[in-house]
Amino acid sequence: MRLYDYPASANCYKARLLLALLEREYERVEVDIFAGETLTPAYAELNPARETPVLELDDGQLLAQSNAILWYLAEETPYLPDDPPGRAHVAQWLFFEQERVMNGIGSARFRILTGRNPEVVPARLELGRSALEMLAARLADRAFLVGDSCTIADLANFAYTHVAGDAGYDLAGYPAVERWLARIAALPRFMDDLVTYPANARAGQSESIYDA
Repeated sequence: MRLYDYPASANCYKARLLLALLEREYERVEVDIFAGETLTPAYAELNPARETPVLELDDGQLLAQSNAILWYLAEETPYLPDDPPGRAHVAQWLFFEQERVMNGIGSARFRILTGRNPEVVPARLELGRSALEMLAARLADRAFLVGDSCTIADLANFAYTHVAGDAGYDLAGYPAVERWLARIAALPRFMDDLVTYPANARAGQSESIYDA
């Protein structure tokens, strides 16, 4: 397998984290989003949306969208339930992550750290607060989001939530969320190689889909 990814993207980190937990071997191809590397015709063949990550399978098939990649990798592993209700609940929390955690916490963090679109930050921060409140309510009396063990629902939501402090959130106000983050960080083979956005990610210094 080959993973095309960007080191500072939490969406990409999700895939790297699951691959590490599963001890799966793969080739990593770093793509500099903000140097225009996703804007080339060659990258458009990998993903016409010009986004990362992209997982290239051994037979040449291509998978895009971080949570779809997680689902594929988790098949027939403990990170994806085998019962229909359990799988549906995982899907529920994957949609939640994209709608509220990424678009709230992740989007606010990106704009704060790179100086982009400050006018939209308050609304994104408020969306992120609602996400933290819903996570806290779900985790108040349970260890993980679905079932009794960690699934890709947890890994997907962990990626942006664990760096929420970069956007100014005080996670101490959400103790159930803090305990959940610690449980995931304590998993065997857990790793965190997410880096901060480099200088070329800042507004006015990049060439990317985010500069259109």
